[in-house]
Amino acid sequence: MHELIERFLAYIDVERGLAKATVSAYRSDLTRYEQWLNAHGITTIDAVSRHDVEDFMSSLAEESTRSRARRLAAVHELHRFAVSEGNAPSDVSEGVKPPKGASTLPDVLSVDEVSALLDAAAPKGAVDPVSLRDRALLEFMYATGCRVSEAVGADLADIDLDRRVARLTGKGSKQRLVPIGSYACEAMRAYLSSGREALAGKARKNPELRAIFLNKRGCRLSRQSVWEIVTTAGRRAHIARPLHPHTLRHSFATHLIQGGADVRTVQELLGHASVTTTQIYTHVSPQVLMETYLISHPRAR
Repeated sequence: MHELIERFLAYIDVERGLAKATVSAYRSDLTRYEQWLNAHGITTIDAVSRHDVEDFMSSLAEESTRSRARRLAAVHELHRFAVSEGNAPSDVSEGVKPPKGASTLPDVLSVDEVSALLDAAAPKGAVDPVSLRDRALLEFMYATGCRVSEAVGADLADIDLDRRVARLTGKGSKQRLVPIGSYACEAMRAYLSSGREALAGKARKNPELRAIFLNKRGCRLSRQSVWEIVTTAGRRAHIARPLHPHTLRHSFATHLIQGGADVRTVQELLGHASVTTTQIYTHVSPQVLMETYLISHPRAR
């Protein structure tokens, strides 16, 4: 089983070109699956039955609906791979359905909250290298709606501030061009002219020549660091609820939809393979819902 999982992970990494974070998530989920099977005396994929898959899913009852659905998706992919490689006669996981849960709307900031968050990235107009980087990073993420992996993976060659466009590399190494707004361009120029060089000079050995966003040691910024930057700015902006890097992506999409952008355009900007994924952003905010109700309903007032 372990050898099959390693071959599968190599396949999705090299041949399918999935993002490193996605491969890491598959590894975590399938390791959990392998451990459960081994604990029940099952060591080969062809010895797994549908009931085993169902029992494995039942063992995850305390996890969230989203986590269980993700783990089942990994199990489905592994069994399909095993069949294609001739390691199993059929996909016994095929009939196992993901758990149903209540659909949740994405966590979205208001336009004013986004403005406060971006201002808080460089408190009191600070112009030190780290503050310039943090402001540029958050402006870039909100302007492009990029994933955190796309932000930290962006290289200098991927942006053209004169044309105000960025090339983002998303899931499956798929690339797309996304406009950059004037505020983000201004913040990026300030960082690139006055901040990045100072951070690059902190490198102990060879300076980082490609990455846009650098850490305090002159290396490419990590996903974990972006999370810390977002949460720190959120505290400074006095935003009470928890924030994460994807909050800016959710806000980007929602604000575009509310501003009149069509779903297909937002789909392209986000790099979604299916418009169905994008349609979650077409929800109506409670405030707009109430205003429309009060205006339209004959007995609302």
